[in-house]
Amino acid sequence: MARVVILGAGVAGHTAALHAKRILGSRHEVIVISPNSNWNWIPSNIWVGVGKMRQEQVLFPLAPLYRRKKIEFHQGFATEIHPEGGSESERPFVVVKSTHPDSIDQVEQIEYDYLINCTGPKLNFAATEGLGPEGHSLSVCTASHAVEAAENLKVAIDKLKQSQPQRFVVGTGHGTCTCEGAAFEYTFNLDHVLREEGVRDQAEVIYLTNEAELGDFGVGGLTFTQQGFQTTSRLWTESLFREREVRPILGAHCTKIEEGVIHYEQLDGTTHTLDFDFAMLLPPFKGADLKAYNRTGEDISDQIFNPAGFMKVDGNYAVGSYENWSASDWPKTYQSPVYDNIYAAGIAFAPPHQISVPRTSPNGTIITPAPPRTGMPSGMIAKAVVLTVVDRIQGKKTPPHEAPMSSMGAACIASAGMGFLRGSAASMTMHPVVPDWDTYPETGRDLKGTSGEIGLAGHWMKHILHILFLYKAKARPMWWLIPE
Repeated sequence: MARVVILGAGVAGHTAALHAKRILGSRHEVIVISPNSNWNWIPSNIWVGVGKMRQEQVLFPLAPLYRRKKIEFHQGFATEIHPEGGSESERPFVVVKSTHPDSIDQVEQIEYDYLINCTGPKLNFAATEGLGPEGHSLSVCTASHAVEAAENLKVAIDKLKQSQPQRFVVGTGHGTCTCEGAAFEYTFNLDHVLREEGVRDQAEVIYLTNEAELGDFGVGGLTFTQQGFQTTSRLWTESLFREREVRPILGAHCTKIEEGVIHYEQLDGTTHTLDFDFAMLLPPFKGADLKAYNRTGEDISDQIFNPAGFMKVDGNYAVGSYENWSASDWPKTYQSPVYDNIYAAGIAFAPPHQISVPRTSPNGTIITPAPPRTGMPSGMIAKAVVLTVVDRIQGKKTPPHEAPMSSMGAACIASAGMGFLRGSAASMTMHPVVPDWDTYPETGRDLKGTSGEIGLAGHWMKHILHILFLYKAKARPMWWLIPE
């Protein structure tokens, strides 16, 4: 009997657990370790954050589902990995601290044969003084954060209805943030709600971002064909913002958030302040607070993780400067180069470099989006890793399954409004996520698989995806037929 331990139960971890148990059955153990009691479909937090969806519609409890699927669940978080075992165990193990109310802070050791790190991001609000719900800005990174954002938005709308002008700032709260697409989508939804409430004319909406150009989205921007004409995501996004009277502030790194005031530096080295009434600013990500130790207790964390805490896998981390970067640098199997029974999926793996052009201000401040690894890529990577682990457990002499982001497509749909007749969406697809200039020398991506569209069809698709992925996550009948 083999034991597969999965750290985290987000998109990557939950996908890995369900597929592993479905294929391995009762002959092998699948154990999930996650500090959260609920699963959250994070893309729909945007709708929660503008009051269009209830928190309960994006959450469900993990423990009952895992009991039904015979997956062992430990509500807690891993603090240490011991890939060579230790003085009390010949087998590798992880140290876990409980977050369950009945056993809070209790520590246990859980042995494994295969370890899949899907811990996702640590929301690093501390990177900018005053950033986040415990500071002076809002977030939609968790369902509870989104609820708080919606409550504050309602207060701001009430003030607008009393003829009190309000300034809304949406974007990134640090120069190294990722998930610019989420900030873009929230802006799109915010504008829609303000118009729906009849108060848009009294509201100023500002998009504050670390992108040097609109439409970068942390993937270096897109070139695509729209209605027979070739355009770029920069022009596409600029036209959307111009039409909706959204004012962008580009190449910005927030240095401090005070009550009602954002302090920021731009790529040209200048510093500024921006007053606000409502600010939804996303944080940068770090890896989970995990340490690794060898059999004698020596700290080997720097062999397993990069300085930001993300796990190093089979990517090329010695590639050097931007001029040397290529699609082939990106991981394919997501296997640790140090311990071959450890893998990482989703945000937990360390990217070899940025996708966007690296930029630094004259003051030495890095102001460049980090690579996105959320949603669709997370699920696809997790499934590939699990299929490799399953093959190894079953003794199959087959090559490892691969899911490189340099040959993987992805979609982003920013949908605003509710219902099948009222709403709109800005829909983007890209293939591949990481540009491959050798294969596609003109644009880095396949024009047939890269697109941008505006309209009701994408809005319908986003709602359908919400329904389908919650169905899949709840492991309803035939769930595995729904693609990642």
